[in-house]
Amino acid sequence: MSRRASWQRLKKTLLSIVFSIVILFGWSVFNSNNVNADEKVYEIGTDVTFPPFEFANDQNQYVGIDMDIIRTIAKNEGFKVKIKPVGFNAAVQALDAGQLDGVIAGTTITDERKQKMDFSAPYFKTGVVMAVGQNSSIKNFQDLKGKRVAIKTGTAAGDYAKSIQKKYGFKTVTFDDSNNVYNDVTTGNSVACFEDQPVMQYAIKTGVKLKIVTKPANGGAYGFSVKKGHNQELLKKFDAGLKKIKSNGQYKKIVAKYLGASAVASQKAHKTQNTFISLWKQNQGALLGGLEQTVILTVLSIFFATIFGIFFGMLGVVPNKFANGVSTTVIYIFRGLPLLVLALFIYTGVPNLLGEKIPAFVAGIITLTLNEGAYTAAFVKGGIEAVDGGQMEAARSLGLSYGKAMRRVILPQGLKIMVPSFINQFIITLKDTSILSIIGILELTQTGKIIIARNLEGFKIWTMVALIYLVIITLLTWLSKWIERRMKG
Repeated sequence: MSRRASWQRLKKTLLSIVFSIVILFGWSVFNSNNVNADEKVYEIGTDVTFPPFEFANDQNQYVGIDMDIIRTIAKNEGFKVKIKPVGFNAAVQALDAGQLDGVIAGTTITDERKQKMDFSAPYFKTGVVMAVGQNSSIKNFQDLKGKRVAIKTGTAAGDYAKSIQKKYGFKTVTFDDSNNVYNDVTTGNSVACFEDQPVMQYAIKTGVKLKIVTKPANGGAYGFSVKKGHNQELLKKFDAGLKKIKSNGQYKKIVAKYLGASAVASQKAHKTQNTFISLWKQNQGALLGGLEQTVILTVLSIFFATIFGIFFGMLGVVPNKFANGVSTTVIYIFRGLPLLVLALFIYTGVPNLLGEKIPAFVAGIITLTLNEGAYTAAFVKGGIEAVDGGQMEAARSLGLSYGKAMRRVILPQGLKIMVPSFINQFIITLKDTSILSIIGILELTQTGKIIIARNLEGFKIWTMVALIYLVIITLLTWLSKWIERRMKG
């Protein structure tokens, strides 16, 4: 068989593999977008760490003032909601990309946000306050000069802090969730934080060791939001439902359920009883569920990344300059892009271009496939090139075609070089799944964040998460060494 014929056959095989991947991804997107197509189900984005408005309870179910309001309105108005706990910043981006139908996440109604969102009638009044450590000497904004202040990404409280930053001469550091904001102050890394008044008051009453030192500023109100010009029917239903629950007393009952004295006392008492063992017993189901999601993401991603990597790695070594250039370009692009940027681009950027939703799970698989696949392609290419060039010449001199020489002589030798890297890439992919929490996938890291939002036991929960990762990674490392020894033997 000639070199050209071998190249043509290899190209057809690899193209069929890529086509199969595209079909599988397309089916996943289609299937996710058409589940219960006969029912009116709206996907509603929310924060994951914003008690008492949204947080996970002892059964790791999403509850809070916002959650009860949207579910009560949905029930009364005859539609269904699917809650997507993606975090505030990701929720706002996903709404703008058309990935979500609406957002209820303690979103303060502002003129700037009205340019991108349509808001419901206000449902809760709020204002921004500054909190400091219990023993802090900070009493006002003037005392912040030259010091560091913690804020939450994309929030009205964060925007307010930035608006007065130059006037009072302080620096800001941003976090994606409230728990990390509070911890940065209680540990002394920052001297103060800015937060919405009802949220800060609730946090302090339930055990956060901070104190409020300013009066509410930049007063406003929370509103339910949809993308500007979209889902107007949903917005009308929310407004109609909100009016009903305020008139029939349901709204007051919801607020009292979470802000009443007995509810706050119960939450505070629960937090003081947590030991490492009791926390594990309470949350092992959720943590193991997060681990299961992590493993599924890892296995699927490494499967597709391996196919992707073999395809583009082989393109890098075939005797064709165009194919070599394609391989080099793909490896350069997807190895060069930070994984977080790639995840947000696929989840929020691509839907803007296509006008179609991409489920977070599918977006996560695509992200890991492209990123890990590029690294796989690099070591596939490197493994083949590491085989002595004389091996190919000797095989060809014996009358073997290029394709047969590659399959029978070069690849078996290159495979021994590649296998340890394949196992290592599996370990790297497992760890990289944690970054997908940015688009709301409930893998192990995101699960940990949600649990911490409820009990504020960051050290203990992150210790559990770390131990789970270490156990899995240790097992994979042992597997890698065992395979390496077997291959050498």
